[in-house]
Amino acid sequence: MPEPASLAKAKLVQIELGNDNVDSREASPGHTVTVQFNPETLKVVYANTMKGGDQSGGGAIQFVSKSSTKLSVELWFDTSALADEDDVRRRTKQVNYFFTPVRQGDGMAPPPVRFSWGSFLFEGVMDTMDETLEFFSADGRPQRAKVSISITSQEIQFHEPQQPSSGGNLLGVAPLVQARAGDSLQQMIGRGSDRGAGAPGWQAVAAANGIENPRRLQPGTFIDLNARAPGVGASGRTGGRA
Repeated sequence: MPEPASLAKAKLVQIELGNDNVDSREASPGHTVTVQFNPETLKVVYANTMKGGDQSGGGAIQFVSKSSTKLSVELWFDTSALADEDDVRRRTKQVNYFFTPVRQGDGMAPPPVRFSWGSFLFEGVMDTMDETLEFFSADGRPQRAKVSISITSQEIQFHEPQQPSSGGNLLGVAPLVQARAGDSLQQMIGRGSDRGAGAPGWQAVAAANGIENPRRLQPGTFIDLNARAPGVGASGRTGGRA
């Protein structure tokens, strides 16, 4: 049997921002957070500062040489099924690190951060963090959290995605589906409406997503229903002659 393909996880990494002559690089020593569940969507907003053009017969709209790009993303954390963790805030505190100002030069500012996921890359400074706590234990400890963050770059930012080295789905960048309470993998695949002919069967999907028990999924787990592990056919069998 082939080794299950690992699902690419999104990461937040502390960096030192570059300039026109020097590329950004990971800070040393730095701070890295690997998200527990990949986000469902990423929202990128590009903005220019303009002036003029607001009066009849006035001058044309002019660009004021200031641009920005903002990334907004929601991250989920869940410790309800982890035996060694009893409070989800221990995980969300790692994200808050990038929001907390530190000494930089003559002033204070949050550390620059890079958000990366598969072929997506964004660098800037975290300017907002919204944490929603839920699913409390009997002694009042939150077990689940939704963390909404935004990262701003003071320039128009677009990183050209790299081409995958081989055919097939690029794990970590395909749309993911979240498991409901009581779901099995077969039930999730049965609900899928965008899976065409030739889509991988549940065995191949389980192998690609590293699922050990397809009959009993952890609620909130994000799954790529169109992924298959390299060398695994649609039925879940490895390639080669029968």
